[in-house]
Amino acid sequence: MTALAPAGAARRGGGLLRHRDFRLLWAGQTVSSIGSNVTALALPLVAVAVLDASTFQVAVLTAAAWLPWLLLGLPVGAWVDRLPRRPVMIICDLVSALLFLSVPAAAAAGVLTVGQLLVVALCAGLSRVFFETADQVYLPVLLRPAEVPEGNAKLQATQTASYVLGPGLAGLIAQAVGAVTALVLDALTFLVSAACLARIRTVEPPPARAERARSLRREIADGVRFVARDPYLRVMTVFGAASNIGLVGYQAVLVVFLVREVGLAPGIVGLLVAAMSLGGVAGALLATTVGRRLGTARAMLLAAVFTGPPALLIPLAGPGAALFWPALGGVLISLGVAVGNVLKGSFRQTYPPHHLLGRVTVSMQLLNYGTIPLAALLAGALAAAYSDRTAVLAMTGWLAATPLILLIGPLRRRRDLPTAPPAAAPPA
Repeated sequence: MTALAPAGAARRGGGLLRHRDFRLLWAGQTVSSIGSNVTALALPLVAVAVLDASTFQVAVLTAAAWLPWLLLGLPVGAWVDRLPRRPVMIICDLVSALLFLSVPAAAAAGVLTVGQLLVVALCAGLSRVFFETADQVYLPVLLRPAEVPEGNAKLQATQTASYVLGPGLAGLIAQAVGAVTALVLDALTFLVSAACLARIRTVEPPPARAERARSLRREIADGVRFVARDPYLRVMTVFGAASNIGLVGYQAVLVVFLVREVGLAPGIVGLLVAAMSLGGVAGALLATTVGRRLGTARAMLLAAVFTGPPALLIPLAGPGAALFWPALGGVLISLGVAVGNVLKGSFRQTYPPHHLLGRVTVSMQLLNYGTIPLAALLAGALAAAYSDRTAVLAMTGWLAATPLILLIGPLRRRRDLPTAPPAAAPPA
């Protein structure tokens, strides 16, 4: 077994490519991300093409996948801070695999319904809450503080690449053999992720006895209080929540919009969604360099500019040459999102005290992800009342204005984000 790396250890020669346990984590998450992004397109395609679901029903599918963050995010953070993280992540992978295998099994038996898709989306969403929270806390266990930004950049790069590969695969599979079959691929990727996690050797220190002895309510309150009082985490949380309303709102109805209003075939939809994600690959690869040269605080502001206004290009989608506009808008949005995610993720993983990290993570994600089901329902309601294009226009218009939120906090006055909270910062 490999011991936990000391915080003050020197930088590892050759970078993280020589870190066996990180390579396993990275490989498992890369494969799983590809599968998840196959499902992100395949599940609504199943609802539309196989079950003839309405736009609102498809939006509810998106809402169900994110609802667990709103309902159970806070207690999950406290539970994860009490539990060994790697076993939690392995169990989540196995549960998710079974959930997605149930869809092709039900389709083969002729009993698949929209209701089952909703249950699968909801339960897989709950599994994701546990997995992502544990993952955020587990990465600093594997890596030294100086290596966390590089680790996040590598994970974000391959995750963003999966946004390109996953929808493209989903569209091609759906065109060739049906969208239901694409969900089998996602189930298999969860099994690969579980196998990679099981091979990691690093010994994770057990949670402190004092933390496990405290009441769950007090532990939750500690995390919420830390985020609410910190000027950096607070503004990042509000910005993340507001931008997710627009980002996920338009994405919740995008497939239906492209299929039914623009008139695209499933294969073309997959290729377009893949093209819209190309900027994220570059953003993830460039994030640490941009942060180092411009300063991490300034780089976050620049990333927000790319995330917002270009969204106004998405509703200009049309057949033929008009597909250039959503592709360009998507590339710029994914570029900004990737840079912002790498910088914010590294900051959040190294800035608060480690014993609070799980609770701080879900306290932020409660708002960041908790707005997503509401955004999906709102977009679905707008599409049902008016049109799919109107819903996309309203959501992207909101997203375009959200970068202004970051100007409210201290980010605009700094070159770099701080390395520790003010009370814990070392004297100058």
